[in-house]
Amino acid sequence: MEIHRHSRWHFLLLITISSAISLIGVSSETEVGGFDYGEALSKSLLYFEAQRSGRLPYNQRVTWRDHSGLTDGLEQGVDLVGGYHDAGDHVKFGLPMAFTVTMLSWSVIEYGDSLASTGELSHALEAIKWGTDYFIKAHTSPNVLWAEVGDGDTDHYCWQRPEDMTTSRRAFKIDENNPGSDLAGETAAAMAAASIVFRTTNPHYSHLLLHHAQQLFEFGDKYRGKYDESLRVVKSYYASVSGYMDELLWGATWLYRATDNDHYMSYVVDMAHQLGGLSWAMSEFSWDVKFAGVQLLASMLIKEDKHKQHSEVLQQYKSKADHYLCSILNKNINGTNVQRTPGGLLYVRQWNNMQYVSTASFLLTVYSDHLRKSNSDLECHEGTVTPDEMLVFAKSQIDYILGSNPMKTSYLVGYGPKYPTRVHHRGASIASYKDYKGFIGCTQGYDYWYGRSEPNPSVLVGALVGGPDDRDNFFDRRDNYVQTEACTYNTAPLVGVFARLIEIEEQKLEEEDVRLVATYRK
Repeated sequence: MEIHRHSRWHFLLLITISSAISLIGVSSETEVGGFDYGEALSKSLLYFEAQRSGRLPYNQRVTWRDHSGLTDGLEQGVDLVGGYHDAGDHVKFGLPMAFTVTMLSWSVIEYGDSLASTGELSHALEAIKWGTDYFIKAHTSPNVLWAEVGDGDTDHYCWQRPEDMTTSRRAFKIDENNPGSDLAGETAAAMAAASIVFRTTNPHYSHLLLHHAQQLFEFGDKYRGKYDESLRVVKSYYASVSGYMDELLWGATWLYRATDNDHYMSYVVDMAHQLGGLSWAMSEFSWDVKFAGVQLLASMLIKEDKHKQHSEVLQQYKSKADHYLCSILNKNINGTNVQRTPGGLLYVRQWNNMQYVSTASFLLTVYSDHLRKSNSDLECHEGTVTPDEMLVFAKSQIDYILGSNPMKTSYLVGYGPKYPTRVHHRGASIASYKDYKGFIGCTQGYDYWYGRSEPNPSVLVGALVGGPDDRDNFFDRRDNYVQTEACTYNTAPLVGVFARLIEIEEQKLEEEDVRLVATYRK
């Protein structure tokens, strides 16, 4: 009976997707596969445990990792132990880490019930709290935020496990004299969003996060400047190309959601023009560029009665959000649509393209739910798109990631029969500390491990790698960091999308049960 139910569901889903494919421009070669989104969700949350820095907890599930960075901040007289490594190296970069936590928190806010039903909510909360605990430490006074631990240049000189680090762990901060409104705004957003997540289960912690978020936002708004101008050390790695205006609007938007305080709503409305919220029509959403996220969140407030006085500005936000979504769906004009590979994958740029795919899939999923609840469609220059069609396209991107692509490979490491085995990741590519406790020096990793053709000794489960090129080609080589390096902000948005896709499957199965019972009674 169980097999029968699932086969019926996939047949119905196939009909639904087939009817929508031509409307949204998904490649006819894209396979409609029966992917296990529950497994993908579980594995995606494991990835964050592999990226942990600091003293690992007793319930650590990724056992090839061990304690690391236990003296972080000591040189500057501050405790900065904890947090996440952003990718395949060991620097703790504040801006991408904060965006990761914001997206994890947003996933829980939207799809917490689904995460709970799968048994993964506790793991999602642990992933968020590992980040916010670090931010609390890093925010040592109202106008001081420690922005980075480690130095990308010296870190990249070495190829060694985090447990053996011999590179500089110098810490860098922003303050009144060295402002970083972008970093302060994003960290405020992360802590505000996380405060919503913990409001019921840990109210004291939620209040603490909100207090830090409000202080950080005030600091970032009062002392304005780009953090990469104050801290040149980040310039080659996480330069704030978009500036700080989007993060100030982003932080205010999340503080409004967390507090329902009109002060933050007024900021989002009154500063919309000055900070570019209404002038920037985007085709990407990322750790650097938050405008599309601000625009989408603002547009979701339009139909609330209490915001009628702001309707004109909110409608302008909505027009920009619609531009982003329509560009993703290939429904814009004047060459503003996002490019796609022959296999149907969104393609924004060569380096780590999958980050844009995961964020686009998340925003499409969230906004399709919003439109469905408000009984609305998305109006684009090239036609109307229904919420179901939006979700179908988001699903096509997720299925591409999981293996429905010309390379027949999963780009989520550890998922499916074929996935990248030579991920550009120091810890995973060297014999684990669990198996070999001897010291591995700075250049020993390059000498003995980096150039090996064999798969990595440890599987970086749940990591979403950079992905294929614009022709769907992918080369699984450790030195091909453009394609084989994974980042925390790649995987974070997938948590919410996986949870929603699981929810849909469960709903379909329940509906099919009802139909089967009704047919039996007849």
